[in-house]
Amino acid sequence: MADRLQLEVHDIEVQVLTGIYSEETHLPQPLRISITVDLICPDRFAPDTPLSASKNYLDLKHAATGALPPGVHFTLIEGVADHICETLFLQDARVTAVQVKIVKLAIAEAGESIGVTLVRDRR
Repeated sequence: MADRLQLEVHDIEVQVLTGIYSEETHLPQPLRISITVDLICPDRFAPDTPLSASKNYLDLKHAATGALPPGVHFTLIEGVADHICETLFLQDARVTAVQVKIVKLAIAEAGESIGVTLVRDRR
């Protein structure tokens, strides 16, 4: 079995146009997004291994922030997760799988986490 490197960025808070109810469709909603990416990795990580052997964590953050198209309304947060996955697959051919967890912060009443997790393998 080959080694697998997982890069993680958790708890990014972002405002996204999403929702199906009339009160949700005209204003961005706060979402908390966490991303885990499976990446093909080299056999070893020596002390002088360059960044090119891994992936910049800021690429993951960018997929959940700057890469989301401004002004686009995602009916479902599953669509947001899908867009993040596709962005990460397009960024780097070494990405073999992406997990995106999205929590809808505006609908929590007692601190619970309500949302989805999409796990997508490269096709």
